[in-house]
Amino acid sequence: MPRGQVWFDDDAGPLVRPYTVTRGRTRTAQPELDMITLVVALQRPEPRVAARLDPEHLEILARCQRPTSVAEVAAALQLPLSVVKILISDLIEHQLVIFRAAVRPNSSVLQAVINGIRRL
Repeated sequence: MPRGQVWFDDDAGPLVRPYTVTRGRTRTAQPELDMITLVVALQRPEPRVAARLDPEHLEILARCQRPTSVAEVAAALQLPLSVVKILISDLIEHQLVIFRAAVRPNSSVLQAVINGIRRL
């Protein structure tokens, strides 16, 4: 039975292997993409561009009409994070989505927050 754009068998799981979705690619062109990176679609693709996109690409565009994390997209598509990062990278290259990497505080900031909480 279909679940999203990937066919599932309730006992066996996904019937399309992840490497087929990425056409064998294992690395993304956007190394700064991680699970908490936010992705948002810029526009609907022109028909000629949409015709060249895979169903998973189109599903990502539909789900990213508002800022959505890479992890949320992976969960919704029921695909591994590494596969979704490659698909999102494709969409970035086509200028169909933009992303914002999360700012990670350094350890001194985190320690200052912990110390402040302890003083309360």
